[in-house]
Amino acid sequence: MTETLKPDFPVPRHVGVIMDGNGRWARRSGLIRLRGHEAGIDAVRDAVEAAAEWGIEHLTLYAFSVENWQRPRAEVAGLMRFLEKFLRKEKATMLRDGIRLRVLGRVADLPEAVQEQIRDVEAATAHGTRMTLRLALSYGGRQELTDAIRKLAVEVAAGNLAPEEIDAAAIERNLYDPEMPDPDLIIRTAGEVRLSNFLLWQASYAEFHFLDIMWPEFRREHLLHALRDYDGRVRRFGKVLKKDPAVEGHQA
Repeated sequence: MTETLKPDFPVPRHVGVIMDGNGRWARRSGLIRLRGHEAGIDAVRDAVEAAAEWGIEHLTLYAFSVENWQRPRAEVAGLMRFLEKFLRKEKATMLRDGIRLRVLGRVADLPEAVQEQIRDVEAATAHGTRMTLRLALSYGGRQELTDAIRKLAVEVAAGNLAPEEIDAAAIERNLYDPEMPDPDLIIRTAGEVRLSNFLLWQASYAEFHFLDIMWPEFRREHLLHALRDYDGRVRRFGKVLKKDPAVEGHQA
């Protein structure tokens, strides 16, 4: 890519990506599904590098959902091997580039070898300030809310919290990563137009950008296109804004 390929406009603080289409890309290429997941790693690297270079503070990648455990055993085992290898190999790059790693999800469900790599890389990169990279692993938005509500129920049962004290802030304190800001923009590849259980609470006011390309084809020019599209949106958050084009009778 040329050095001129970069935004000339303000970028969103937090971008989430639903990385879809690895299997379909592999099938279309005459390969087994695992080769599609392997090819998708290059897209991850390009997206992470571009996001960090362009000043995006938070990047969250939907890498493995709770529903993905239902896939064929051999495919899941291969995915876990790729994940362990990715974490081990990219640790030095994250340290060099000041990228902090955080993982969202039911981490205890992952193989111990993967959990060990997660603990190691999270600890090693904890002081990274350039960008926070979050991987959603064994993640589901409904499961995250369920786990948060269970924590609140324990507090209520122990007498440490009154039911009437449960509000949005209390729920947010009990999410997998309370420090994570809500995503401004969510990108999804492979032509699908749905959330698929991704950041259900946090995405309440996110903007969406859908791409027909498969995830292994995703490169920084696609990220730039999504950011440019986002820059043209008007975010009202339920309010009527001053000099709002829609209010003035023009197209929003």
